[in-house]
Amino acid sequence: MSETFNIYCDESCHLEYDNQPVMLLGAIWCPREEVARLSKEVQEMKALHRATGELKWTKVSKSRLGFYLEIVDWFLAEASLRFRGLVILNKERLDHNQFNEGSHDEFYYKMYFSLLSKILSPDMRYNIYLDIKDTRSRLKLRKLEEVLCNDQYDFTGQMIAHLQNIRSHESCLLQVCDFLLGAVSYRHRGLSENPAKVEIIKHLEARLGRVLLYSTPLREEKFNLFLFAPRDDGDKER
Repeated sequence: MSETFNIYCDESCHLEYDNQPVMLLGAIWCPREEVARLSKEVQEMKALHRATGELKWTKVSKSRLGFYLEIVDWFLAEASLRFRGLVILNKERLDHNQFNEGSHDEFYYKMYFSLLSKILSPDMRYNIYLDIKDTRSRLKLRKLEEVLCNDQYDFTGQMIAHLQNIRSHESCLLQVCDFLLGAVSYRHRGLSENPAKVEIIKHLEARLGRVLLYSTPLREEKFNLFLFAPRDDGDKER
């Protein structure tokens, strides 16, 4: 029987007119049978550090810096967990009329295809959970599932068992994805006003042995990044 993986996906700065220069999508995944153990470990770290509520990048503060650094070390040490982030640079240069049927929403799901298609293998099965974007995305999810399966020549649709929206409070691993993607987003937006966030990024980059500003080789499986940028002339995306 094929091994089943759970993939949890989140986004950052995904709105078309939010005055942010970048848009990011991220995914964290592991074997399905590891989800309960890993979620329990996150809960135990939260309890140890008296960190209440959800783990979220927007909540990072100096008072819980030890907790956040432990989350980074835990993720890097846990062999069953992997992360992939997609960074869309120069968001203001996107030409949706020419390439995306005039729709930022169309582009959003194209980028989810780019994010996920490099993770999936037709020899495995997947449960894919996306942080809920809006209540009108059901048809878009169905189309995304179809395109992902066709891309892997899985015309029977066996590769993806579930593809659905969930809310962040329903999954500890989705919260970990939010945290890691938030670090990448903060770095690419050139922000520095929160000392705890700066310290976390420095720690993550030191542990990875590289900065978060560049694409990694596709073979990099632990912390994979891909940077996408529209061309300056606006006539073609790359």
